[in-house]
Amino acid sequence: MSPGAMRRAPAACRRRAIQVFVAVLLAYALFVLLLESPVFVSTSLPGVGGSVKASRALHLDGAGEGLGAVPIKYLDGMVKCEKWIRDDDEQSAESKSSSWWLNRLIGRTKKVPVNWPYPFVEDRMFVLTLSAGLEGYHVNVDGRHVTSFPYRTGFVLEDATGLSLNGDLDVQSIFAGTLPTTHPSFSPQKLLEMLPDWQAPPLSEEPVEIFIGILSAGNHFAERMAVRKTWMSAAQKSLNVVARFFVALHGRNEVNVELKREAEYFGDIVIVPFMDSYDLVVLKTIAICDYGVNVVSAKYIMKCDDDTFVRLESVMAEVKKIRNGESLYIGNMNYHHKPLRYGKWAVTYEEWPEEDYPIYANGPGYVISSDIADSILAEFVDHKLRLFKMEDVSMGMWVERFNNTRPVKYVHSVRFCQFGCIDDYYTAHYQSPRQMFCLWDKLQAGKAQCCNMR
Repeated sequence: MSPGAMRRAPAACRRRAIQVFVAVLLAYALFVLLLESPVFVSTSLPGVGGSVKASRALHLDGAGEGLGAVPIKYLDGMVKCEKWIRDDDEQSAESKSSSWWLNRLIGRTKKVPVNWPYPFVEDRMFVLTLSAGLEGYHVNVDGRHVTSFPYRTGFVLEDATGLSLNGDLDVQSIFAGTLPTTHPSFSPQKLLEMLPDWQAPPLSEEPVEIFIGILSAGNHFAERMAVRKTWMSAAQKSLNVVARFFVALHGRNEVNVELKREAEYFGDIVIVPFMDSYDLVVLKTIAICDYGVNVVSAKYIMKCDDDTFVRLESVMAEVKKIRNGESLYIGNMNYHHKPLRYGKWAVTYEEWPEEDYPIYANGPGYVISSDIADSILAEFVDHKLRLFKMEDVSMGMWVERFNNTRPVKYVHSVRFCQFGCIDDYYTAHYQSPRQMFCLWDKLQAGKAQCCNMR
């Protein structure tokens, strides 16, 4: 080997050694970075159905909040994840500095004190309290708030049937209280009192202008109370309007017992004699027609749901625009809609062989004249009425058949809202009890404006 080659060999070794040293430095820096800056610490909390993440760099977004939604930071005035759990504002200045890892490498380390009073300690007893608030669940340990979770969208607290505890936990005892007497979406002052103020007055012997049938479910007591205390209270004070809830039997007998008590006390519930089912909702609509024609002799019949807020005076004003004796079908009309053949809401060709639905008004709120309702009842009694599981489509089909023998005035208005609410609405759909009270308060102030809270 030549002397030149011998000189080049140590140089190559030195370059290789430097490359290895730099690679080790970078790997160590990355390791320390991950070690010193964790994203979250996770532990299992019994009674909440999963692990709770005490976040340092991330905030809990909560159940029901979609991607891109603004995170909810407070529930019932309490933070979703306590600061003493997150510890995100108490990191040392060293960990926040861009050069902290370099100081660590050259030996200038500063010990970060551990001051994280997390409430669970192995082999030590604690008391965990899980409470249901107005907006969500709240978890306390030994009397100290830990975290909160918003209610899942569509969750009804009255449907809760049990509590499960999971994990490496030795349970000494469990105490269960009763369900709260207020709906989670009610403000505290809006209690569900069963007071005589909300009882239906006796039916008048005189015909009424409009009868309102409200579809409800056996366990929707809170929804019915919200309706009674808001827009339905105006109907009860009017001699020209009568409103009733139409409820089928529930699968749990205890719900039916409470429903019977409620019906006897308030006098505004019609219990139809079949089990509640989506496919049988159409029979509730027929029962509404029967009550409107044969019990109260109404000129017009309106159908809505228990999550529909009705601006009664505006609906009445719209109906009065129609000439006396003219057949009427009014609502948010659908034209040339086709049945879905696939998916959760699929309709088979056996159920609906046609390619299009008839013109029909959306189910949350529509009005028909009594002559149409009378015709529906006559065909039902004669076993000639065609039934379809979607009650609003069924009504459109029945009106179309009636229109073949007598002209019907179809009135379309988007102010009979199908999806939520618009300002200057006639009806607003998908309204929680809390929103019902908000809409009512605004309406009392002369403003037909929407309420966006849940």
